[in-house]
Amino acid sequence: MRRKLFSTLILAGSLAAVSADEKLPVLPVGGTIYNNVTITKVSATDVFFTYAGGMANVKIKNLSPDLQKHFHFDPAKAQAAELKQAGNMAKYHEQLMHQPAVHAPDMTRETASAAAASPAVWRNDFTGALKQARSENKRVLLDFTGSDWCPWCIKFDQDVLSTGRFAAYAGQKLELVKVDFPRHTPLGVDQQRANNALAKQFGVDGFPTYVLLNADGRELGRQVGYRNGGPDAFISELDGFGH
Repeated sequence: MRRKLFSTLILAGSLAAVSADEKLPVLPVGGTIYNNVTITKVSATDVFFTYAGGMANVKIKNLSPDLQKHFHFDPAKAQAAELKQAGNMAKYHEQLMHQPAVHAPDMTRETASAAAASPAVWRNDFTGALKQARSENKRVLLDFTGSDWCPWCIKFDQDVLSTGRFAAYAGQKLELVKVDFPRHTPLGVDQQRANNALAKQFGVDGFPTYVLLNADGRELGRQVGYRNGGPDAFISELDGFGH
């Protein structure tokens, strides 16, 4: 019903030029519908926006033809922009490779509290994660991400997933699985197939998307896009799923 309403709104009359702060009642992207959308930026490849659940961006090429027209999508310009982004990322990786080596910290000074703040451990073996979760009475968190290109994925990783607070929580309650769709970091063919199969299985077509499962693989809840509030807000959301 929402899809039909949105299409009607778009098709009624001529389409106005897209601008920042443009508001849309809904924005359908594949199987996901974003509500109360405010456009913050439109590039040759992406639409960036806030919505009722936080912040996100989607590829214009994944939108309906009407929405592609609305956002003035030009496939040739989009391809050129993606090639430029790939070139910039390659230069960035090259710079990282030539940076001076960083000496490891003096571990003799490590305190018990620092040890407790070890990074969260992410795996890419979904079947193994389920098996481990069943044996330890944990849940499984799937992180569908574009780790080397998606700005909201990178920001949420920095603000939440890489914090000691989240790592301590995950160590007690979660098995973590990263389902990555990078553009500049090669993945093995088998891993690509496995990740594609998981995205299809759970109906994921936008990043980031975080899906929480019980140990039997049943979905308890999901978060689509970036949300403010840091690790405490995310942990509270995860604890509330399935209750």
